[in-house]
Amino acid sequence: MDKNIQQKLYGLDHLRALAIVFVFLFHYFILSGGQPEWLPDFAKFGWTGVDLFFVLSGFLISSQLFVQIKQGQNISYKLFFLKRLFRIIPAFLVTVGLYFFFPFFREKESLPPLWKLLTFTQNLGLNLKDFGTFSHAWSLCVEEHFYLLLPFILILLQFTNRIKKAYWLLIALFLFGFIIRIYSFNQLYLPKIEDENGWMYWYKYIYYPTYNRLDGLLVGVSIAGIYQFSPAVWNKIAKFGNISILLSVAILTGTYFLCYDQMTFNASVFGFPLIAIGYGFMVVGAVSPTSFLYQWNSRVTTCIATLSYACYLTHKGIIHITHQLLADFKIDSNLMLLICTVTCIGFAYLLHLGIEKPFMKLRNRIIEQE
Repeated sequence: MDKNIQQKLYGLDHLRALAIVFVFLFHYFILSGGQPEWLPDFAKFGWTGVDLFFVLSGFLISSQLFVQIKQGQNISYKLFFLKRLFRIIPAFLVTVGLYFFFPFFREKESLPPLWKLLTFTQNLGLNLKDFGTFSHAWSLCVEEHFYLLLPFILILLQFTNRIKKAYWLLIALFLFGFIIRIYSFNQLYLPKIEDENGWMYWYKYIYYPTYNRLDGLLVGVSIAGIYQFSPAVWNKIAKFGNISILLSVAILTGTYFLCYDQMTFNASVFGFPLIAIGYGFMVVGAVSPTSFLYQWNSRVTTCIATLSYACYLTHKGIIHITHQLLADFKIDSNLMLLICTVTCIGFAYLLHLGIEKPFMKLRNRIIEQE
């Protein structure tokens, strides 16, 4: 593999590691009842780790397809879904099996219907109060919808010879996000705000639906478009890698305060796109040769990035089990956090070794035969 490409992957590995750490800490402070005491304020913004995953997915997946377009190749729906199928589905199905066949794995009482999980429609109309177990799979639904639509749209643009005008579609979808969130907030959430479980409706109508969470994916696709199709523009941007990272931190810091109360109008409408743009600048920095993220090779973050998907799937169940098994020992909250970190990484490693790697090898063999 080309050395420069490998270095770029190192930069993105750092961001994958950051994303899963954010998500882990966010869910940990919820499941642990806010312990340790220092954790809630630090981890409160951890829910945005999912948005970082969205930006990374938008960039990486669309980059692969854009390369084919640049080379004059027709996009193969079959090959694209074959790659996604073997990457996503095996570990997901194992996790679903754990939740349905081993009740002690469940961090809450009730699971959503199996058909909603298997069809990746769980995020549409999700009742967090009554079906909150394995709720974090909502983001996989968003990603699967993205995988379904992106190649179809690109094939259509290829067929109509409108690839060069595709940026108008990105702009239209980005603006659509503002419109639909304003509608969702005013027409769907506000009438329920005085309800005893009003918070649940915010998640149901604003936080979870795919059409409200396209911002990160669109930002990732936009970066990939410049990266692949406008090398002159990209080379100018790439000279300021570390500045991009500083700008990212500044935007995300401002958004932290904007979204401190997520359920306000401004946070609901403007928070998601600002977070996406903030993480977008971070991705730009990660693939810019002038940035420290691009140049820094860390085995630790590479390992965490490799395990990030398996850890994302299982961490809530493992945190719950670890707490249950050690409940009688009165362990210090900081030590408990460390123990849960180790058990989550350990289980993710087993899932990666036992399921992900074998299916990835099988995928490669099948692709070679195509």
